[in-house]
Formats: sequence, C-alpha cells, structure tokens
Amino acid sequence: ARAGVVDAGGRGLCVLLDALVEVLTGESAALLAPAPRSARPAATAARETGSDEYAYEVQFLLDARVEAVTGLRRALDALGDSLVVVGDGREPEGTWNVHVHVNDVGAAVEAGVAAGRPYRISVTRFADQSEPLPGPPAVGPPAVGRAAVVVATGGGIADLFAAEGATVLPANPSTGELLDAVRSTGAARVVVLPNDANTEAVASAAAREAHRYGIKVSVVPTRSPVQALAALAVRDGDRRFEDDVIAMAEAAGACRYAEVCHASREALTVAGPCRPGDVLALVEGEVHLVGTDLTDTCAAVVDRMLGGGGEMVTLLAGVDAPAGLTDAVRAHVARRWPFVEVHAYPGGQPFYPLLIGIE
Repeated sequence: ARAGVVDAGGRGLCVLLDALVEVLTGESAALLAPAPRSARPAATAARETGSDEYAYEVQFLLDARVEAVTGLRRALDALGDSLVVVGDGREPEGTWNVHVHVNDVGAAVEAGVAAGRPYRISVTRFADQSEPLPGPPAVGPPAVGRAAVVVATGGGIADLFAAEGATVLPANPSTGELLDAVRSTGAARVVVLPNDANTEAVASAAAREAHRYGIKVSVVPTRSPVQALAALAVRDGDRRFEDDVIAMAEAAGACRYAEVCHASREALTVAGPCRPGDVLALVEGEVHLVGTDLTDTCAAVVDRMLGGGGEMVTLLAGVDAPAGLTDAVRAHVARRWPFVEVHAYPGGQPFYPLLIGIE
C-alpha cells in the first residue's frame, strides 16, 4: 500500500480462488471492470543524471534505530550529495528509505550496515543511462583483476581463506602492512575483510592510501571470520566490482556470529556474574550465556541463535578446543534442528575454543 502498487501474491491468490469457485460451481466469478485510465501527458523527463562529481546513485531500505540514522546521515553526507533519508515514523526502530549520489559505492553500503540492516540495495551508474554524463570521463585504474585481503589468526582459518583465493594477514596489522598486502595482490580492485572494529578503521585508512597507487579498495565491515567466509562464498568475478561488494556485504550482514571463551577474571556481565574459568558465550560481542561446561554452553548458544532462524551453522574449533567439541555440537544440532546444515573446520584460533556462524 505504501508503494502504491498491486500485491502480486495477493492478486495471484484471488485468481486461484476465482478458479476454484468456477470449478466447483460452474459459474464464473463476477469481475469488476477496470477503472478507466486518466489521460496524462507523455513522460518526457529524463532519468536522474547525477552530477560531474558523483558517478553512482545508491538506494536501499534500512531497518535501524533513530539514533543510528543520525550517524548514517553524517557519514553519507561526507561521501556524496543528493542525500535523502526518509523514515516511516516508527520509533525507536523503523524502516528508512535511503538515497545518495556517491563515487564509493562500498563505503555507502558499509555506512548502512553500520547503522542497521540494509536490504533491496540498488546501484545505478549514471554513465550507463541513455544520456551520458556531461564533462570528461572519470579516470580510474585499469581493470586488471580483483583480489581479497582478509585479517585473521589461526592456521586453519588462514587455510580456509587461502583456499578461497584470499591474501591473509595476522591480527592487528598496521596501516602500512595492510597497504603492502593490498599492493602485493597486483589487482586493481581489492576487497578487505577486517574481522574486527579496530582493524576496520586501519583498513579504511589503507584504502584511502591505496587510491594514490591507482587501486580501488572497498572494506566490507566483517566482525568475525565466519562473516568473512560467508562474504567470500558469494564472490563472483563476473559481476561488476561494486555489485560484488554489495553482495559480499549483504552475505556478511546476514551471518550472525558468536564466540565461546573462558573468563579470565571475576566480572558482572549482562548475563549475570562470572568467575575465573567460567564459560562465556558472546553473541555479536555481548555476553549471552555464562556456564560451567564448555560443550553444554556451546550447544546452548547455538540453540539460542537458531531460535531466531537459520539454515546453516559454521563451527571453527580453536587451538585449545578439546577433542570432539565440534562433533558434539554437530550431533546436538542434528537432534534438535534436523533441517539445519552444519559445517565444522579446525580454525586454530587462540582464546576462543569455538567460533560460530549462523546463516
């Protein structure tokens, strides 16, 4: 109703019900005559053509809180022009329609991911429209290939990313180290998957520096290796680079993640008090469960996450994980969630006996 168009699924149901009536009764349902079309002048306005400065129109719907949208407006305003952010009036969390003209499509989508859950993302390159942009063409690096750089720790995790064709850096790299890794790929288009918030800031700085060398870098704001695996799984070299970045960001955002570790000191968490040695299950950075048995806590947090929906579980066993941990969790999922697919790998990461991804 908000869009002012016919609901195709609802209309299809009406057609089926009309057919059912006709088959059972032999009488055709009375059809209302369509409303006469009002005469209107021919559409002569050209599509939006942007400006000399910005080459892309980015639009998406966003589910986010009001306070997060304030930061989104600031971020997008710094990236481009023609910014429009309109909400549906619901508080504290509603749906927002976002429109902006930019050159860095990836950064615009990243800003949406940081603010909430973007979807129905569309990108229009003004140069592809029937009327070319005025002025000289944009100058950019030649399309000589693409690459991915991933920041992660753990031998098994590094092997998984390498198998996907990515260059892997250990945790907490400097801007120079990330820039060197980007340049070492020899690609003109590079996606960086930082896997934590601190490295994301470093990656953004390296991306700005990479432009000096004619390299286009987009940072997909992953927070966990399982999100990076989800992003790399949808990478497609046949798509335009900007479209590929959008697909990777959507896949990463759709992957919820959890970490299971042992408490090193006494503390008060949002899930209750913990003592040294207790098992903590953190979902997207926040403690959700405090337990005493590692396997039981891992199974419980998987149950809690799958309670919100999910079709596939990814398990990465840490270097200190006891033998049989992932097998026990896999067996538990098979009993409680028989239609959920489970993939388990030796991750080799320190500190966290198990990393969990839900897609």
